[in-house]
Amino acid sequence: MTKSRREFIVKAVLGGAAAVSAGCMLLSGVRGRLRDGPALAAATLLPSDRGGADFRESEIINENPEGIEAMYYSVADRNRVRCELCYRNCVIAPGRRGFCRNRENSGGSLYNVVYGRPSAVHVDPVEKEPQHHLLPGAEMLSIGTAGCNFRCLHCHNWHLSQRSIEEIGRYHDLPPRDVVNTARELGVSIISSTYNEPTVFYEYVLDTARIARREGFKILWHSNGYMKPEPLVEILHHTDAVTIDLKGFSKRAYDNSSAELEPVLETLKIIREEGVWLEIVNLVIPGVNDSMAEIGEMCTWIKDTLSPEVPLHLSRFFPNYKLTNLSPTPVATLERAFDTARRAGLDYVTLGNVPGHEYNSTFCPRCDGMLIKRVHFKVTENNISDGRCASCSHPIPGVWS
Repeated sequence: MTKSRREFIVKAVLGGAAAVSAGCMLLSGVRGRLRDGPALAAATLLPSDRGGADFRESEIINENPEGIEAMYYSVADRNRVRCELCYRNCVIAPGRRGFCRNRENSGGSLYNVVYGRPSAVHVDPVEKEPQHHLLPGAEMLSIGTAGCNFRCLHCHNWHLSQRSIEEIGRYHDLPPRDVVNTARELGVSIISSTYNEPTVFYEYVLDTARIARREGFKILWHSNGYMKPEPLVEILHHTDAVTIDLKGFSKRAYDNSSAELEPVLETLKIIREEGVWLEIVNLVIPGVNDSMAEIGEMCTWIKDTLSPEVPLHLSRFFPNYKLTNLSPTPVATLERAFDTARRAGLDYVTLGNVPGHEYNSTFCPRCDGMLIKRVHFKVTENNISDGRCASCSHPIPGVWS
């Protein structure tokens, strides 16, 4: 890639703030061409903290219409295939795709059709993931594609997750090597697979991680936790930190996502057993998962089964997608949930989507001193030194270097 092309990429991510408008999402900051897919829908857009840029469109160039052959599947009868990547266990007929919309049976072989074709690429603060104990204040290159293996009624990234690549209509030609090169040019230290479910673009995440970690980048991904154990363990060997959405602690909470709780709990246990840094997000939704009894049970399970040191992010719900009939979570409910989590014995609990709240910040479980002060996604004070509280020297778990 030429120097002028590299300069264009960096300017694309850092500039172009005028492209951001209210209610829009911004697609920006990529190495490679922006392509129209078969269905010419509006471009998928994602919010930006650093602005974005306009892109020249190119003609459809479809050198590899099937993507790449998928991992973790077996051949069934009548030329069907069984996807063994997640707990859906889809059996897929020839010419059809699985529940996630990304894995296609072509001639009796399973293909990942979004490999190297992200529909969303951006630079974000790591706190946005959220991750609070991974290089606080660092920036990450965030990558997302189409599709998901959940059907969350409240999904705030439904423009990506609840569409196929054809329905989104545009994608970037960005193979793993170019993801890493772009991250280097932009000066970020983390590469994150996020926005939609990384399980459904597993091979892309894995190949990118293998290259990136060899070259000194931290690898992060944000998941719903529905990946089966074998592929999970393989990708954890190339991962520094994981954020898992725990939708609640009841059948009702997971009915809201067309999924089940138990596989997610198994995933959480495996991540801890493999020694990869883990943080958990619980979006508190009024009338769905906001009972203090359920939250208390969830927090006790985290403490007893995982560790009291696993950070828990309690996030505020806002009406979105198919749950526009509900009101935003009252801040008082989040504060009660915070108190419930602390009483259950969790050491690191924060509130999300409440900018400026005291509990955006992280406090020392020993001396109650301020460890990391945040205003929404911005770190304004960091009192962790060599992995310890600067006030009392209590060891603080995380990835600090």
